[in-house]
This record gives sequence, structure tokens and C-alpha cells, in this order.
Amino acid sequence: MPAFQAALAATSADASPADRDTVATAVRYSLQRLAERAEGNTVEVRVPPYGAVQCIAGPRHTRGTPPNVVETDPTTWLQLVSGGLAWQDAMREARVHASGTRADLSTELPMRDFIALGAAS
Repeated sequence: MPAFQAALAATSADASPADRDTVATAVRYSLQRLAERAEGNTVEVRVPPYGAVQCIAGPRHTRGTPPNVVETDPTTWLQLVSGGLAWQDAMREARVHASGTRADLSTELPMRDFIALGAAS
């Protein structure tokens, strides 16, 4: 996916930033893939301002603020899904806010289909 590769390349320290549409496409697509791979409604994953999905099997949440929320910025999210950043490192560096007993995506990230794309960029 060219948008993902371009957005991921822009996450490196010496790269020029990717345009907003490219980052939005990459984030939304990767969130969609997460929701497909980890079906459920227990955890809400938010990557503002581009998207949010519910995933992970377990008790369903239907109203108000979900009890299990993961939130991060687009750059961190793309690094997590591609394997450029480990979940534990992102948590330790406070680059991810995760609340709730099920708000741990370490078993879902990185996502293998995006690791291959990241290596190709």
C-alpha cells in the first residue's frame, strides 16, 4: 500500500513529513485491518484526528466512554503497526495512553502485513 509506505517513511527523524491525506489513509487503513484481525467491541483504539475502531473480543461496550481505551498520535500508531516501535517502549515513553484492564495491544502489534510494507520503504 503506497500511502502506508509513504506515511511510514515520513516517521523517521530525518524525513520530511507526509501530507495529511497520506497519513490519514495509512492510519485509517491500519485501524480497519486491526478491527478485522481482532474482532470485538471491548477496546476502543483512537488515533486522532483520523479514526477510531473497536476491537478485541470480550464484553461489549455500547454507551458512553468505553472502559478500555487506547489512544495515540498518528506517527506513534504507524510505528507500532509496522514494528518500528514496540508496545512496551511506547507505553514506557508515554507515547500511548491505555486505560482499562483489556487495553493492551501487545499481542496484536506489530501487524505482520505492515511489517513487510515498512521494510520495503
